[in-house]
Amino acid sequence: MNSTLAALFTTAIELTGTQRFLLMLPLCLSVAVVYKTTRMKDIRAIPAAVLVLWATIVLAMCAVGVGLWALFSILV
Repeated sequence: MNSTLAALFTTAIELTGTQRFLLMLPLCLSVAVVYKTTRMKDIRAIPAAVLVLWATIVLAMCAVGVGLWALFSILV
């Protein structure tokens, strides 16, 4: 039992690029929820503001990733 628990923390899980991207989505959503919850005064406006911020974060991260990939492709 203890060796099984220890293996969970010492053995890396193999993740593909798609799986890593999908793990980014809830992380960005949690950041957007916390940020907008602390900044908004009207509670009813929070869900729409969170979705807009979440989409902005995800699209910006994708744009940066594509830009870095293009730069790497040009330089190599």
